[in-house]
Amino acid sequence: MKVLVGIKRVVDYAVKVRVNKGTVDLANVKQSMNPFCEIAVEEAVRLKDAKKVSEVIVVSIGPKHCTETIRTALAMGCDRGIHIQTDMRTDYMQLQPFAIAQLLKKVVEQEESINLVLLGKQGIDSDCGQTGPLLAGMMGWPQVTFASNVQLDDNLVVERETDTGTETIETSLPAVVTCDLRLNEPRYATLPNIMKAKRKKVDTLQASDMGVDLEPHYEVMDVVEPPPRKEGIMVADVDELISKLRNEAKVIK
Repeated sequence: MKVLVGIKRVVDYAVKVRVNKGTVDLANVKQSMNPFCEIAVEEAVRLKDAKKVSEVIVVSIGPKHCTETIRTALAMGCDRGIHIQTDMRTDYMQLQPFAIAQLLKKVVEQEESINLVLLGKQGIDSDCGQTGPLLAGMMGWPQVTFASNVQLDDNLVVERETDTGTETIETSLPAVVTCDLRLNEPRYATLPNIMKAKRKKVDTLQASDMGVDLEPHYEVMDVVEPPPRKEGIMVADVDELISKLRNEAKVIK
């Protein structure tokens, strides 16, 4: 059984996002693998280490620099990579989840024996969280979102995060799982594995040749930075704090 892991290249989580001319400025900005996608990669590699799966294939969609992100996943333990190349922005400004899910569906159909697709629950750039559910719907596969624990035997048993705690779901394969923060802690790629990753196979496909309508269905009209925070006020004691909350902020009665 093979596992397909979808990964996304995003602005690094530690970088302060800049807004320029109504959009996020990506020029000369450090980008890296989406943190939730790292968790999906780690879970797939752990399944392989436990001999639950035979091969882990990683796929990424975006410009040529995505090969760097794929190499990172290969250094973590994935076996081979697929790069679907496009110059369209993947942060919802141009290439959107509906088209991305269709591209991933094409990959699943082209590969043999893929019974599990692991994705991050969302990208930290667009925060859509739509690609996994859309892919499951297109494939007619069961889905489990926000996974915090995955057990793979004859069936798939997943504990998932909810607003009130967690719930455990058992489903058959093939299936799509989106990975949440508490699922695992991704490993760091060691130098020997980084060197080995350079020799692993990465196939390149052109998104424009895959028979998918890549045009966005929604238009982002404007992107603005949040207003700067106002300077805080020091209070002398609890009584003054309560007075200001009651009389000025009017958040208590």
